[in-house]
Amino acid sequence: MEKPTYLTIRALTKYIKRKFDADPHLTDVLVKGEISNFKRHSSGHMYFTLKDEHARIKAVMFSRAASGLKFTPENGMHVLVKGNVTVYEMNGQYQMYVAEMRPDGIGELYLAYEQLKEKLETEGLFDEGRKKPIPAFPEKIGVITSPTGAAIRDIITTLKRRYPIGQIIVIPALVQGKNAANSIAAAIQKANGENVADVLIVGRGGGSIEELWAFNEEIVARAIVASQIPVISAVGHETDFTIADFAADLRAATPTAAAEMAVPHMKDLLDQFMQRNTRLYQSMAAIVKTAKNKLNYLEQSYLFRNPGNIYQQKWLHLDRLAERLQHAQKHILFRKQHRYEDLSNQLARYHPLSIVKSGRDRVLRAERRLMQESRTVFKSKTGEFSGKVATLEALNPLNILRRGFNIAYTEEGKLLKSIHQSEKGDHLALQLVDGKLFCTINDKEKGAEK
Repeated sequence: MEKPTYLTIRALTKYIKRKFDADPHLTDVLVKGEISNFKRHSSGHMYFTLKDEHARIKAVMFSRAASGLKFTPENGMHVLVKGNVTVYEMNGQYQMYVAEMRPDGIGELYLAYEQLKEKLETEGLFDEGRKKPIPAFPEKIGVITSPTGAAIRDIITTLKRRYPIGQIIVIPALVQGKNAANSIAAAIQKANGENVADVLIVGRGGGSIEELWAFNEEIVARAIVASQIPVISAVGHETDFTIADFAADLRAATPTAAAEMAVPHMKDLLDQFMQRNTRLYQSMAAIVKTAKNKLNYLEQSYLFRNPGNIYQQKWLHLDRLAERLQHAQKHILFRKQHRYEDLSNQLARYHPLSIVKSGRDRVLRAERRLMQESRTVFKSKTGEFSGKVATLEALNPLNILRRGFNIAYTEEGKLLKSIHQSEKGDHLALQLVDGKLFCTINDKEKGAEK
């Protein structure tokens, strides 16, 4: 029996892959589905899943094919794709390599337009608060457009007709084709770098959305926003807006309309000048008339015809003021003199010599009062002392001893008051008036109690 041959996983996978690659039905396959698990790698490759209600397939779109997309794929977006179905050998799964992709049910350019508009609007590039005012009387008007198109002729004709004193600076740029967006952005940057104009008109004539697409590119919008020179967009379409229209400081429906917005009309300026000249003349005439009336009134006034009366009244007023001044001086002098006398009396009263004399008198009176009180207290205390001495003399035990009495003490020095405090043979000390006797108790006899 022949021994069976076993394939490696790699060999089996390669065989299956060749089958997929050789099948014409799996080449340039047109598939529609919903995007999920979308991920854009740092390399630019796009990995996602295409699914419908019943099945799903993994897909990849490499960076070269993805760079040509006008829109950004997102999860949940329904798309139409074209590509090849093959097997990825590393994990043995089949997947689709997408070469082309476009939105299902919506135009690719329109989707790209909406996505970019939402992005820039979120960043605040369309906010009215950041837009610059258009100068009222620009000296130089810069025009960025194709130098050979109809738009440049319309703009120049309108500017010269309305504002011949303005200088027109044409900055050529591509307005259609693959490199148009970069050309327009570079022209805006050049105009700002060289500060060639006071206002810029950026635009072109009308056309299809593909022909106007350069004005929907992000690079053009950001160049307009970054411009220090005010920008008027002038893309030749009246109903639809481009991204450049939203980013510009002012939007015009057509190139001709942009030229009309950029400069005033000389006829209008002349009319305004004549009106203001007339108003100035009328105002000056009114001022002169008012001044003449005032002069006539002053010439006819009483004071102007009799100027001496002014001085007479002033002299009378001066005399009254002089009298009031003299009266006030006397009154002030009287008050100051009275105040001086009061201060002198107070000074005399509080003079140091007066204070010393008064204090000395008080000290002498206090000394006399102290001596008198001292004598009285000494006399009183002397009598009180004599009484105390007499009392002490009367109570002095030595006086009792002088009358023949004595005092007995035990050996411990305690006063002996009763025979019960001593026993036979105890030693006693008898205190006499002139000394002590030391003796021994031979016997004791109890007397009658009192």
